[in-house]
Amino acid sequence: MTRILVVDDDPHLLRALTIALNARGYHTSPAPDATAALQAAATTAPDLAVIDLGLPDLDGINIIESLRGWSTAPIIVLSARHDETAKINALDAGADDYVTKPFGMGELLARIRAALRRAAPADEQPLITTAAFTIDLAAKRVTTGGGEIRLTPTEWHLLETLVRNPGRLVTQRQLLHEVWGPRYEKETNYLRVHLANLRRKLEPVPSNPRYLITEPGIGYRFTPDTPA
Repeated sequence: MTRILVVDDDPHLLRALTIALNARGYHTSPAPDATAALQAAATTAPDLAVIDLGLPDLDGINIIESLRGWSTAPIIVLSARHDETAKINALDAGADDYVTKPFGMGELLARIRAALRRAAPADEQPLITTAAFTIDLAAKRVTTGGGEIRLTPTEWHLLETLVRNPGRLVTQRQLLHEVWGPRYEKETNYLRVHLANLRRKLEPVPSNPRYLITEPGIGYRFTPDTPA
């Protein structure tokens, strides 16, 4: 059954959405705020999310960014914000579609069906485990045998980008664009500094990295453990 995460702080609308989706055979996880949404996402791995932006604890943009750390499931924003900037920010953060309130339930359901048709099969896992450390992409936590490792936001963003592409080369330009933005695509010294910090915190032997590999002059690669 298709799982849909529904996030809205309006209890009446949240209930109406849940009833409408359940009636059409979807399994819903309703959440009234960002905290509940992230907890539900981590436990249910939704196939699609409908997210309001104006939430009492965090902005819906924060949920989108967190989900995009480990999930490719379609995200539809359902918001009362009509301005162009809000739409651009949501789409740039990783949303796939944007519907403004008030809306027609029929149109929203059609957009959900269209998004699910386009969606790739969900094969992502929020937990990435190696012999040296475990990464919880949903909770944004890294742990080793010695406990939780504290990463800076930049270190986390770099690590997240690499582990979302296991075994694949991520070019220097891609990383700089993703983490710092298009104006910093030539600042390769940033990568050297922050990758060195990540290796010092995560690699068993930082001077001889096992997981965060440098492809000289080209980019970096996360090499997960090979299944036994």
